[in-house]
Amino acid sequence: MKKMWMVVAILAAGSSISVGRVAAQGPAGAGASAAADSSSHPSHSYNPIKWVKKDTKSSDSTDANTDKNKKLTLSLQQQGVLTAETNVTEKCATFKELGSCVAALHASHSLGLDFDCLKSNVTGVLTSADTTSCQRAGGDKGASLEKSIHMIKPDADAKGAAKEAEKRAKEDLKQASA
Repeated sequence: MKKMWMVVAILAAGSSISVGRVAAQGPAGAGASAAADSSSHPSHSYNPIKWVKKDTKSSDSTDANTDKNKKLTLSLQQQGVLTAETNVTEKCATFKELGSCVAALHASHSLGLDFDCLKSNVTGVLTSADTTSCQRAGGDKGASLEKSIHMIKPDADAKGAAKEAEKRAKEDLKQASA
């Protein structure tokens, strides 16, 4: 009998300790609002990743990109690819990569294609210009430059024109970076 009381006492003590620990934690998420409140904590973080400031756009790289875009715009205007009142930044706003935009500009210029149609096919983004007469790729995904050229002008050598446009775009970007 004495052993049984001892076992009951140990079980009672163990359960009261574990209940006390659970009660100290409170209901799920009780401390989350206080932890998220920045006024209750000092201004620093205990997360070492946050100690290093990540500056994604430094002024040097922005200036370099602006200078590169100016050089590229001037070069494309001299080649007749862009008109005097347009620039690369405006024309290439919906493109993810500048190189693919410049290639599309070269392809549209050399083949006499509507750039807005080509742009909407390659990027998958409808432009504000009237593209109702354009042959569009299905879905929201953009097509390759070669496929876009073929859709708009089926009788053209789409593969050769795309390769040539990409080659010229690479050269233009290299010259603008120098």
